[in-house]
Amino acid sequence: MAIVTRSRRSWFSFHIPLILVVVAIVPTFSFSIISRRPTAGTLRMSSQQEQSPGHPFCDLPGDPSLILTTNIDLGEEKMEIMKSISKVITKHTGKPETYVAVSINDNADIVFGGSSDPAALGCMYSLGAIAQESNGAITSDVTDLLEPFGLAENRIYINFFDMPRANVGWSRRTFAG
Repeated sequence: MAIVTRSRRSWFSFHIPLILVVVAIVPTFSFSIISRRPTAGTLRMSSQQEQSPGHPFCDLPGDPSLILTTNIDLGEEKMEIMKSISKVITKHTGKPETYVAVSINDNADIVFGGSSDPAALGCMYSLGAIAQESNGAITSDVTDLLEPFGLAENRIYINFFDMPRANVGWSRRTFAG
């Protein structure tokens, strides 16, 4: 029993001062990160996004990208449809087309509502510019582009994600810097 007590004392005598140092340092460190004031180059963002720290990439418009998977065979028109979708995203988000990315995976195996009839599933990611009006308009225009291939308007889902700047990487960095 004396050995257990001694080892407990040894554990406490080593770890308690260490814990006290960590407790004293961490709040100061965290506070300095959280309270960092934005610089002149900071963009105004939604309340869900963090303030940019002023890195040059923080002033860039950001990454609107759409990844669309469909069981439709788009054939030789696939690239033209992708370019048209890029223009649709630019039109409805206000982002420059030079930052828009579109990927379509056609001829995929998809079951939608228990059926393998023509369907499409998409995910659009953007730094800002995700809003009810633009989301609906993008969904409508993408549906219009795919209807000639047999896609019914009730067989497409596009999920929209407003991404924090720190979670989008580009050119070896994130948009947060």
